[in-house]
Amino acid sequence: MRTTLFGSIKLAVLSLGVLIVSACSDHPELPPAPFVPPNEGPGPNYLIGPLDGLNIFVWRNPELSTTVTVRPDGRLSMPLIDDLPATGKTPSELARTIEEALDAFIQQPIVTVVVQNFVGPFSQQVRVVGEAASPQSIPYRANMTLLDVMIQVGGLTEFAAGNRATLVRFEDGVQKEYSVHIEDLIKDGEIDANVKILPGDVLIIPESIL
Repeated sequence: MRTTLFGSIKLAVLSLGVLIVSACSDHPELPPAPFVPPNEGPGPNYLIGPLDGLNIFVWRNPELSTTVTVRPDGRLSMPLIDDLPATGKTPSELARTIEEALDAFIQQPIVTVVVQNFVGPFSQQVRVVGEAASPQSIPYRANMTLLDVMIQVGGLTEFAAGNRATLVRFEDGVQKEYSVHIEDLIKDGEIDANVKILPGDVLIIPESIL
């Protein structure tokens, strides 16, 4: 009786594993990432996010020039200016906004904003959860691929089911899920498994149950 019960449990676990694998395989797959030559142009303009470090330089006004960190609420404070919204702007756009705010205090202010510590808004981050060696949120970089992401998070854990990973992506406001084969990429060197990563992607790496 005990042997029969154990066999039934084992069969149920195996069946569950087959169902999960089948469910994951229902997701469409992405095309391989194209090769990007070294002289490829820049990607989309960088958008400032919470916790970004900014160097703000006000020409001919060193007492107003400062280094600040964008607060978690997406605002910053600097001499003469409090609670200025910063997230979602490019450095150039933020510089023009600061110029407009300073115009009430100095004549024709000229401002330059340089990002020193890149974090970016959530919409520009790539998040990795599950059985990565170091799950984390990664600032998106131009022409980023799955291989770049896996190097950043230190690869897979020994318990990972890398070939059952899912990439969640919002396209035109609709959530879509794609199958990705991380083990084929980083263990077998199958370059066709390397796919392009976009800002806002979420990579889910499940644990192997078999």
